Amino acid sequence: QVQLVESGGGLVQAGDSLRLSCVASGRTFSSYSMGWFRQTPESKEREFVAAIRWRSGTEYYAEYGGSVRGRFAISRDNTKNTVYLQMNNLEPEDTAVYSCAAVVGKPTSKIIREYEYEYWGQGTQVTVSS
Repeated sequence: QVQLVESGGGLVQAGDSLRLSCVASGRTFSSYSMGWFRQTPESKEREFVAAIRWRSGTEYYAEYGGSVRGRFAISRDNTKNTVYLQMNNLEPEDTAVYSCAAVVGKPTSKIIREYEYEYWGQGTQVTVSS
């Protein structure tokens, strides 16, 4: 069982930056592929934000959702069992609960769908005021 704990959310103004963190349990974090999703009260499904998937050895590959590409960046520190989401130039439309997710091993897809993940965190609220 992998436990995920997010942090770093908060209230910011449009144009500001914020960095989210997600700490994972387990001794083989380097072999986890990690993703960030977000959800608003109005949406039925989580929206894919970013993923960093394990390809082989220490090689990882990042994917981004269309609405955040160029503004957000996903990264990881395997020594800290942590994945980060750096969010720049935030917009009110980015307001949501952000959740990190994990799947163990090498995925065969781009892991941009919720069902492709095995474990989820509780989420952290990000609110962007205009």
